[in-house]
Amino acid sequence: MPNNRRKRDTSDEPKVGDGGADSNDTNKKRSIANKLTFSDAAIQDPHLLMNGDDDEVQVERQQTQVDGSETSSKSQWTAHRSDRVAGDIDVSPQQHLLLWVEDQSGTWWKHCSSPDYPEYKFRSHFQMGWETFDMICDVLGSAIAKEDTPHRPAIPVRQRVAVCVWRLATGESLRAVSDRFGLSLSTCQKIVLEVCAAICQRLMPHFIRWPDQATDFKSSFQAISGLPNIVGAIYTTHLPIIKPKSHNSSYYNRGWSAHNEKPSFTTTLRGVVDPNGIFTNVCIGWPGAMHDDEVLIRSELQQHVGNGMMVVGGSSYPLMDWLLVPYTHQNLTREQQAFTEKVMKLRRVAVDAFARLKGRWMFLQKRAEMKISDLPSVIGACCVLHNICEMKGEEMGPGLQFDVKTVPEYPVHSASASKARDKIAHNLFHSGLDGANF
Repeated sequence: MPNNRRKRDTSDEPKVGDGGADSNDTNKKRSIANKLTFSDAAIQDPHLLMNGDDDEVQVERQQTQVDGSETSSKSQWTAHRSDRVAGDIDVSPQQHLLLWVEDQSGTWWKHCSSPDYPEYKFRSHFQMGWETFDMICDVLGSAIAKEDTPHRPAIPVRQRVAVCVWRLATGESLRAVSDRFGLSLSTCQKIVLEVCAAICQRLMPHFIRWPDQATDFKSSFQAISGLPNIVGAIYTTHLPIIKPKSHNSSYYNRGWSAHNEKPSFTTTLRGVVDPNGIFTNVCIGWPGAMHDDEVLIRSELQQHVGNGMMVVGGSSYPLMDWLLVPYTHQNLTREQQAFTEKVMKLRRVAVDAFARLKGRWMFLQKRAEMKISDLPSVIGACCVLHNICEMKGEEMGPGLQFDVKTVPEYPVHSASASKARDKIAHNLFHSGLDGANF
C-alpha cells in the first residue's frame, strides 16, 4: 500500500553549521534567554558575568547608603544587556532583572562605631579608647582617605584604621577580618599595608624619638638601680615568618627550629626603651640567623649614644664603651654580683616593654604570612601604636601580657669597657647603693 503520509519539507530549514541569518537569529535569542536566566553559579559569583562583550550580560553592584557611610545589609545586583542586539526579545537597559544576595556589609563595625557602644568593649577590641582612636584617624585621614567611584562609595577612614588596628591587635587571619568587616581579602590586605605605611610616615617621627635632653632618663634609671648616665635599656626579639622565597637560609633560626622540632624562620626587632617602657629607637627586619651583636653593629644606635650616654642590655649583647652588660662568668665577687643584679633590673624594663608590645599586638606572636618587604612597616606600626597607648595611659586587658624568653650569650668586645664596668661595679658596691645584704 502506498504511503500517503505527507513528508515534512526540510528544504528551507537551516542545517547545522549552515551559518544562515535565520539560524543566527534563533541561536542569539536562545543565548540571550539563557543569559538572562541566572544560574545558581552566577548568583554565588556574580563577577563571572561581569565585563562581558556585546553579547554578554553585564552585572553592576548597587549599594544603598545608610547614614552616609555604611552600606545596607543587602546588595542589589542588576542585570542588563545592550539594546543593540537584534531580535524580538526586549532586553533594553530599562527592563532590569533584580537579584538580592546576602551582603556582609560591616554590620559588626557599624555596631562598634555607634555612639552608644560601650567604650570598655571598644577598648577590649582595639586596645585603645575612643579618644586615642580618633586622634590616629585625624592624623592619618589625608594619607589614607579615598574618593568615591561611580561603582561604589569609598571605605571611610575610620573603618580603614579599624581594619588595620583589629588585625594587629587580634592577629586574626585575613579571611576572618574580611568576614567581620564585610570586605574582600585583597581589600583587607591592602588596607592593612596602607595604614601601617601611613603610621610609619606620619606618626613614627613624633612618637619614636631619641631624647635630645636625656637628663630625666638618667635620673629615672639611676633612681631604679643607682647606675649613672643610663638613658635606655636594649632588647632584641625574634618574630616568626613564613619561609622566604629567596635567601631563606639567612632567616633560618637554629634555636627556634630545635625547640619547635621543625624548620623555623624569623626576623628581628631590636628596640631601646626609656624608663617607662616607651621605644626611643628601633631597628627592624634583619634576618633571624644574625646574632644580636651583628644587628647592633649594623644599626644606627651608635650614632646617638656616647658623650655621657650609656645603654644597658642583656648578656646576648657585647660589652662596649657605651653598652653595659652583666657579668656572666662563674664565681662572681660580691661587687660583680651586685652590679649584675642592677643591670638585670634595668634590662627588665626593656623585657617588660616587649612583653606588653607582643601582648597588645598579637599579630607579632603569630607567623607573619606576608612579603618580607612589607614586614618592616607593619612591625614599625605596632611599635608606634605601643608608644601611643603607653603615653595615653591605655591599660592592657587581663591575661594579655606575653612571656618573653631570653637566651644568654657571653661576648665581650672591649677591654676598656670591661675595666670601666669593673670600676662602676666597685663604686656602686662601696657607695652603699648596691642593695645587697651579705
